[in-house]
Amino acid sequence: MIKRLMEVFEKANNKFILSDLELLNSKVSERTLCGALMIHLYESIRESEFSKYKVDVEYNRNKNGKVKTLMKTIKGANEVILNINCDLIVHSRGNIIEQDNLIALEMKKSNRKQQEKDNDRSRLVALTKDSYDDIWSFDGKTLPEHVCKYKLGVYYEVNYEKRVILIEYYKTGYKFKYYEIKF
Repeated sequence: MIKRLMEVFEKANNKFILSDLELLNSKVSERTLCGALMIHLYESIRESEFSKYKVDVEYNRNKNGKVKTLMKTIKGANEVILNINCDLIVHSRGNIIEQDNLIALEMKKSNRKQQEKDNDRSRLVALTKDSYDDIWSFDGKTLPEHVCKYKLGVYYEVNYEKRVILIEYYKTGYKFKYYEIKF
């Protein structure tokens, strides 16, 4: 499934770069870039075996309107619960309990603070873990209390000076692939 999700994402990203190059050349905001990428990802998802899934920008709700949260360990054993919304996600909006979350994407411009970039990467690690607390109590009927189990995490960093997009892929809590693409 990971390989297939990467193919679907890369197809959308290639279309985005080709058809929306003027946005990249204009150095627009991350939100504008995410909105344009969302359109291409939606089309790519719709044409795939994942067509029952939705693509949303900055979505922050679970089924029944509950705010999505993430359990995060801060420096040792101190755990905090954070409200969460990713820049772009592919999910079932709580309608496919067996696998609600497919792709979580965090986008940054390269000139942002390193701490902001590291926070996005940490979020992708947490979101792609199989469980938020290393105990998965999936009963087939209930979504977990905190967001987890995204099949694929994507860190997307736009460097306008070098005209390069850095893409990092995450799964099961680890970065497993990265590359740069010119625009």
